[in-house]
Amino acid sequence: MKRPILIAPLLAGLLTAAAVNAATPTVEELWKIIQQQQAEIEALKGQQQATEQKAAAADEKAEAAVEAIEDTATTTGNWTDKTHIGGYGELHYNNFDSDNPDRDDDIDLHRFVLHFGHEFNDRIRFFSELEVEHGGVEADGNPLDGEVEVEQAYVEFDINENLQARGGVFLLPVGILNETHEPATFYGVERNDVESIIIPSTWWEGGAGLSGHYANGISWDLAVHSGLEIPTSGGSSWRVRSGRQKISNANAEDLAYTGRVKYTGIPGLELAASLHHQTDAAEKDGIGLDEGLLFETHAIYQNGPFALRALYAEWNFDGSGVEADGADEQKGWYLEPSFKPRKDLGLYARYEDIEGARDQDQFDQWEVGVNYWPHESVVLKADYRDRSHDLSCGDDCDSFDAFDLGIGYHF
Repeated sequence: MKRPILIAPLLAGLLTAAAVNAATPTVEELWKIIQQQQAEIEALKGQQQATEQKAAAADEKAEAAVEAIEDTATTTGNWTDKTHIGGYGELHYNNFDSDNPDRDDDIDLHRFVLHFGHEFNDRIRFFSELEVEHGGVEADGNPLDGEVEVEQAYVEFDINENLQARGGVFLLPVGILNETHEPATFYGVERNDVESIIIPSTWWEGGAGLSGHYANGISWDLAVHSGLEIPTSGGSSWRVRSGRQKISNANAEDLAYTGRVKYTGIPGLELAASLHHQTDAAEKDGIGLDEGLLFETHAIYQNGPFALRALYAEWNFDGSGVEADGADEQKGWYLEPSFKPRKDLGLYARYEDIEGARDQDQFDQWEVGVNYWPHESVVLKADYRDRSHDLSCGDDCDSFDAFDLGIGYHF
């Protein structure tokens, strides 16, 4: 009985050893297994890399699409946000009491103006002004007295926080009204005559300029630009206003120069002086008109409801022809006190004295009137004028009384 019991464990051990020997691979088999597993690992790595590349490409396309959408939205938003449209206009009614049979009462759409501006970035901007005067120009054989004019079209650059440069067509820095002449900003249906006959407002030229502005209230402007071409014969001879070329193939044989210094360091006060020089004010040699020099100075003072404007301007010309006709000195001045008892109501008086080139441009004038602003950018005007000419020269120099009504706006 004991022998079989001893044999059974022995047989089990032999069988187990045989099974172990049978399951243990050889070195060659192990090498094959390792190579196979390495191949599988490399394949899995390749698949993973391909998957990552596809995912990265998909991400790049998605990001590009998002950026394109954002760029389009930004561009569209910038154009609308940085492009500005404005304008102004005024309609006048003039009722005359005069001995001149040719001086008729009239209603005139004196001006309709559109402004277009654009900011390219924080440092560069564009501004323009397109004007239609007196209702339009001739169309379909119907004569009209109007004009279509580009009064401004310039680009301005910020050199630094105190210095700007500009180039193009711009208004000259002379007088009070030449740069700021929207109807709601001044008294009277018609603009004052000094800043029409002596300073030929609105006066624009083509060229380049520099401007400096400082925290102490001092500012200055310098510009080099096209000049006047004042006629030396005919009914408008030596007349400054008739010399504006309006940048229409303007003669530029002799450029002109304009400078201004202004002080606004005291609240409510503006003091300024301008100088304009042109070597040949006729743009032609040997026809009796040579050098022209304009000096202008003005003051504006506002104290509560009371305000005062005063301006003086004088031209001095050289040349045998202009001196012989007594037009070598042309000057004018005005004084304008005003009172605003309410924010929307203003009363004013104005006195002007003018000595222009032509006989009809030599007169003095009293004017009183009222402005009513139903909105700060909309004005209703009424005034009375009494003009007395210095000379008696027929209908061209008729003295008159006039009652004027006007409506104006800007936006």
